[in-house]
Amino acid sequence: MEEGYRILEHPADVGIEAFGNTLKDAFEYAALGLTSIIVEPASVDPSEQRFVSLKGTDPENLLVRWLSEIIYLYDGEDFLLSDVNISRLAHGELEATLAGEKMNESKHKLKMDVKAITYHQLMVEEEPEGVLLRVFLDI
Repeated sequence: MEEGYRILEHPADVGIEAFGNTLKDAFEYAALGLTSIIVEPASVDPSEQRFVSLKGTDPENLLVRWLSEIIYLYDGEDFLLSDVNISRLAHGELEATLAGEKMNESKHKLKMDVKAITYHQLMVEEEPEGVLLRVFLDI
């Protein structure tokens, strides 16, 4: 399965489809896809780090909590994501190191304001050839 992400158009929302060889890969691509909706990713340097530790009831719930945490870091701490490394993703637990930097209006061109991650058409499919996930954002 090809790895990466793509942005999905929807009448009232924007969605992300992420795919990878493993659940960890797909979660990392989903985070990068979310960042690409908010800001031009190439403009964000990995000069600071944040550590994230989350629990979820199932892969779908964990995905929503994961992406919601990235939105919280942006909204609450003006932290823009540049790179992500998930060190643990098992049994409903996720631990990751996020690299990025503080929002700087003269450097970063914001593209779209994402309000929330929704459960609308939320999907995490683990197949032998890889993992596909889909999530829609409230904008």
